[in-house]
Amino acid sequence: MDRKRIGIAATAALAPAAWGTTYLVTTQLLPEGRPLLLAALRALPAGLLLLLLGRKLPKGRWWGRAAVLGMLNIGLFFPLTFVAAYRLPGGVAATIGAIQPLLVAGFSIGVLGVRPGRRALVAGLVGVGGVALLVLNGGARLDALGIAAMAAAIALMAMGTVLIRRWGRPEGATMLDVTAWQLLAGSVVLVPLAAFVEGAPPALSGANLAGFAYLSLFSTAVGYVLWFRGIDRLGAGPVSFLGLVNPVVATLGGLVVLHQTLTPWQLLGLTLALGALLLGQSPTRKPAPTPTPTLTPDPVTPLPTPAR
Repeated sequence: MDRKRIGIAATAALAPAAWGTTYLVTTQLLPEGRPLLLAALRALPAGLLLLLLGRKLPKGRWWGRAAVLGMLNIGLFFPLTFVAAYRLPGGVAATIGAIQPLLVAGFSIGVLGVRPGRRALVAGLVGVGGVALLVLNGGARLDALGIAAMAAAIALMAMGTVLIRRWGRPEGATMLDVTAWQLLAGSVVLVPLAAFVEGAPPALSGANLAGFAYLSLFSTAVGYVLWFRGIDRLGAGPVSFLGLVNPVVATLGGLVVLHQTLTPWQLLGLTLALGALLLGQSPTRKPAPTPTPTLTPDPVTPLPTPAR
C-alpha cells in the first residue's frame, strides 16, 4: 500500500477510534437512560456545523439519496445501537459489530459489482474471531432483542457504506457536504423521536455539556467526515476493516481509565484483530461479470451568503 493510501487509511481510522471512546464518555460524563437524546444531540449539532462550513444543499436526486444514507447511517443506526447497548454486554455487541466487513463484502457483489478476494474473506473471519477473544467473557448474557437490534444496525451501516461508495458525491460537493446532509436527514427522525419517547431534556451539568460537545463535534462531525472520505478514496471493503479499531480502542481505554487488565486470550484476540485490519487493506481487484454503471452526479446548489 503506497504512502498516500496509508495516510488516508490512518485518518479514516480516527473515526472508529473516536467511536471506541463513546462507551467511556457516555458512562462517565452523560446523563443515564437517555439514549435517544444522546443520539439526537450527537447528530443535529454536528450536521448544522458541517452545513455551515460547507454551505451547500443537495439538488435533484441527491435529496433522496441523502435521506436514504441519513436513515441507514444515522437515523436508524444510532437508536438501534443504543437499544443493543442497553440489552447486551459490550463484548457481545462488539463481536456482532465485527461482522461488518463480511456484510460489506456481500453487499458489494450486488451493489458495486465487485467480488471480494479470498484474502478479504479470511481477514473478515479472523477479525470476528479476534474481537470475540478480545471482548467476550464466559458469563456474557444473550438477549434476543438486543442481538437483533445490533445485527440490524450493523447491516444498515454496511449497506450505507456500500451506497456511499456507489453514489460517491455530486460534482462540486465534498464529503463534508455529503456528511452534513446525512446527519441532518437522520436528525429529522431522531429529534422528534427523542422528544416523544423521552420528553424534555434534563438540566445539563458542565460535565454533560463537555461530553455532548466531544461526541458531537469530534466523534461525530470530524469522525464521519473522515470515515466517508476514506470510503470515497479507498473503497468500502478496506475501510470497513478499519471498524476493528473500535473494540481495540474501547478495550485499551478500559485499561487506561478503568484500570482493567488483559488476559493471554485477550492479547491473542488483540493481535488477530489488528492483523485482520492490516490484511483487509488490500484493494479489491476482482470485478463481477456485470458491474453496475456509474451514474452521472448531480450539481449542488450553494447556500446564499448572509448579508454582513
